[in-house]
Order: sequence, then structure tokens, then C-alpha cells
Amino acid sequence: MSHLITATHKQQPHQPGSKPRLTQRFKAFWADYARQWEIQSMVIPGIIFMIVFCYIPIYGLTIAFKNYTVIDTLSTAPWVGLDNFRIILSDKYFWDAVVNTLGISFLKLGIGFVIPIILAIMIYELNSGRFKKFVQTVSYLPHFLSWIVLGGMLITWFSTTGLFNELLVSLGIISKPQNILLDAGKYWWIATLSDIWKEAGWGTILYLAIMSKIDPTYYEAAKIDGASRLRQIWNITLPNMKSIISLNLILTVSGLLGSNLDQTLVLMNSQNREKAEVINSYVYRMGMSQGDFSYATAVGLGVSIVSVILLVTANKITSKLNDNQSVL
Repeated sequence: MSHLITATHKQQPHQPGSKPRLTQRFKAFWADYARQWEIQSMVIPGIIFMIVFCYIPIYGLTIAFKNYTVIDTLSTAPWVGLDNFRIILSDKYFWDAVVNTLGISFLKLGIGFVIPIILAIMIYELNSGRFKKFVQTVSYLPHFLSWIVLGGMLITWFSTTGLFNELLVSLGIISKPQNILLDAGKYWWIATLSDIWKEAGWGTILYLAIMSKIDPTYYEAAKIDGASRLRQIWNITLPNMKSIISLNLILTVSGLLGSNLDQTLVLMNSQNREKAEVINSYVYRMGMSQGDFSYATAVGLGVSIVSVILLVTANKITSKLNDNQSVL
């Protein structure tokens, strides 16, 4: 009888999460790794990079809750709790930077998000292969130029003796030349349009890659049914681009508070600062120029938290529009 009880006990399956089950998973993992060790090993440098430059520095966020100076260390700086965040909420210059950031970001979202889609469709619809490559090359080129180069070009073009003033005067739009970059009221549009000029062509790459995978028979069937090119774009091209458009929208919305620092530092001057100062440049100025590292870290931490909230919210909204299927 005892022998039967012992045999029955040995035949009982292990419960999920038991040690033998974990051992089996561990062995299966190493078996998969051994079969593909060359490919799997290529990931290791990326993991090390992420740990060193993305995860270890997270400890530095404690500066936001301390009164840190250059003579302190992370461990010796005194704790001040939420005092830095209270200062942020009452800082007029910070809220001016928030307004400028949102103003520029919404302009880039409203205009700059749509233009790469339209440009990609126009390139895709071109019949001439040589002309298509030429347009792609010309539209990609500004992306590979730094903002130092492009900023210098814009500063020269917008000066009183620059290309734009000569063009506007010759067309009779303005009576006398003026330095456009010194006009704070025009800075939002300058920042938006120059960023679109630099990145619109580069932003078409993913869209063109998706469109190249669309089955040509869809277009042939639409032609037989008498659909025009615009109808084919609306009913075939755009629906097949829905997932990548949703993904880009999520990433764009999550970065609303992260305006281009390089662009701002190049184009901002003492005359347009009231409209050009964005959160990133404000954090840079407070941290690097004025040495208030605790305040700058607190601002950066708050912006990161809001960006995560925007990311999750945008993902939820786009998943509702995509039949509850998330693209992340």
C-alpha cells in the first residue's frame, strides 16, 4: 500500500512556477542561445550601453530632491524634498518656456507630421525612376547637415542684406529690409518651417518602405473599377500606412515637451529670446550656465514624467482608432 502511495506521489505533475519548471526554462533559454550565439552576442554591447548610459545615471535623479552644488557629491548633498518643484511652479520664466515649447511643438505636429506623408505619397506616385531618385536625394540632404551649418545659412538668409529680404523687397511685400530673426513674433514659424525643411525628406523613408510592400494587384483592381489616383491613395495607400502613421503619431505626441535644443541654441538671440526659449534650452541655461543643477534636474524629471503620460495616452487613443490593437 505504501508503495502505491509513493508511486502516485511521484507521478503528480509539478505545479506551475516550481523549481523544476524554472530549471527547464533556464535550460531552454541557454539551448536557444547556444544555437544562435553569434546573433545573440551582437545584442550584448547594446545591453551594456543601455545599462551604463541609461540605467546607472537614473541614480542622478536624486539631485532633483537635494540642494546640490559643485562642491557636493550625490551622497553628501542635503535633502530638500519637493522644494525645487515648488520653485518650478512659481517660476515665470519656466512657464514662458513651456508656452513656447508647446506653441512650436503643436505647429510642428500640425504641419510637420502631415508633410512627410504627403511628400512620400508624391514620391511614390512618380513614374520616372531617375527623377524619383533625384527628389529623394534632394529631400534627404538637409537631414545630414548639422544645425550649426543650417543655422548659419538661415542667419545669413534672414539678415537685412540676405536672400529673403532681397526677395521680399523685389516683390514689394516689404518696403525696407529687416532682420527677420530679430523679430520675436516670427520665431515660432521660423523654427517650425526650418525644422520641416530639414527633416521632412528623412521622415518619408518609413512611409516609402511601407508603400513598397503594398500588393500592386490592389491598384490594378481599383483601376479596373474606374478608381482615380486620389481614390486609390485614399482607399489603398493610406489604410496600408495606418500602423506606421499611428506609431509616428505616438512618438511625436510623446515628444511635445522636447523641442530641438540644437536648433534653439543656434537661432535664439537676445531679441527673440522671449519666444525662442524652450524647456530644453531653459534647463541647459539653468544647469550649465548658472550652475543650478538641482533645479535643472527637477525640471527635466518633471518633463520626463509628463512625456511618459503623453506616450501612454497617445498609445491608448491610437489603439482605439486601430480596433484596440496597439502599435507599440
